[in-house]
Amino acid sequence: MKKFGILLVLLTLVVAAVGVAGSQAQVGQRIEPEATPCRGLLCPEQPAAQRRVRKAKPARSAKAAKKQTQPQQAQQAQKKPALAERIPYTEQERQSAVIPGLPGVRFWADSVGAFSEALPPQKGPWLLLSSGGSAGAYGAGVLYGLSQSGKRPDFSVVTGVSIGAMMAPYAFLGQKYDDELRDSFLDLTSADVFEDSQRPDSLVDTWPLKDTLAKRVTPQVLEDIAAEHRKGRRLFVVTADLDSERQVVWNMGAIAAQGGDPALKLFRQVLLAASAIPGVFPPVLIDVEANGRKFQELHADGGVFGPFYVGPSSWLIDETSEQIPATQLYVLIHSKLTPEFDITGMEKIFIIGHTISAAVKAGAQAELALLSSAAKRDGIELNVASIESTFNVPAQTAFDAKQMKAMFELGVEQAKNGTAFRTQNKGASGQAQSKP
Repeated sequence: MKKFGILLVLLTLVVAAVGVAGSQAQVGQRIEPEATPCRGLLCPEQPAAQRRVRKAKPARSAKAAKKQTQPQQAQQAQKKPALAERIPYTEQERQSAVIPGLPGVRFWADSVGAFSEALPPQKGPWLLLSSGGSAGAYGAGVLYGLSQSGKRPDFSVVTGVSIGAMMAPYAFLGQKYDDELRDSFLDLTSADVFEDSQRPDSLVDTWPLKDTLAKRVTPQVLEDIAAEHRKGRRLFVVTADLDSERQVVWNMGAIAAQGGDPALKLFRQVLLAASAIPGVFPPVLIDVEANGRKFQELHADGGVFGPFYVGPSSWLIDETSEQIPATQLYVLIHSKLTPEFDITGMEKIFIIGHTISAAVKAGAQAELALLSSAAKRDGIELNVASIESTFNVPAQTAFDAKQMKAMFELGVEQAKNGTAFRTQNKGASGQAQSKP
């Protein structure tokens, strides 16, 4: 239920965006009933006053309608992208599959041995960036504010899921890339992410996001990440392997350290896959080979498995397991964690949205409770930041500029005055100030 809820809340956010894009594309007269703004972080649809609807057409016989729509249907069918033909492969081949020319750049998220081998040689503070869509602006603000105040830790490990994965490269590179991190949210629009387009594998097309990544993930970014990787720091991004129904961790620093066009292409592919909400955004095919045989795996948003990633679950639930190799844990939750009262509209999108919002908050709280227990067991300081319950800037559209700016500024302010993180189990001295 928890994993399903996390996936659906992401889906709801994007379906809302599709509704906005689709209504703006229509032509006709405006209707202007009373507008109903969105509440909280979920934005089910654009206010009615801003929607366009088609003019009513004269009624005609079913036979005439059928004759008139057949050419249109044929034309639409020609515009639809064809389903990609996939080469079948076995589970055994998947187990031994590698990225051609880039071995050792990923591992199963539940593999303790592979995870241990990928970790930095020394302990240090970790940063865990959660899923949450446009609310990632809050986390960007927190990091920006910590830099401005001079209290930002030098994170030895950065992990990212969904929007957290998109932020992770800039967050990993630190203050040098703070402006890029800020602008990636404050300059973001729906047009930078998706296009309302008919596809057999998704509701929208993310070619705009692919282009955006090509502009933002430059060879220089990879060079800088590779340099930090060689110093012993680690950057991990999570995707969901849909064929295997397992979580995959990509060692982005190891990819960057390989250098060249293949590494740059894979780096961008992984980020695109990490944000590919199944059924909403198109999944990403990644070329692999096993025993000389080439095929493609299908990867999507790692948020299917949880809101953030710290390590194999056995590290958290097994009291006899090795200690989590971190001195401090900083978790940025890109959502609220507390229940919100609001009269639920009778339309299905509002009913689904409220139900899923509650499920996701419960899921995130459960994940945090598990992490808190493990951190307490291992004597590690745990610091958690989330959007406060009093935040109330409604979004009028998907990726609403006003709301993202407000979330970013909230994060900056809290980071500067030391109230961003709630600290649990002071097992080590933190560098970022926290409220009691």
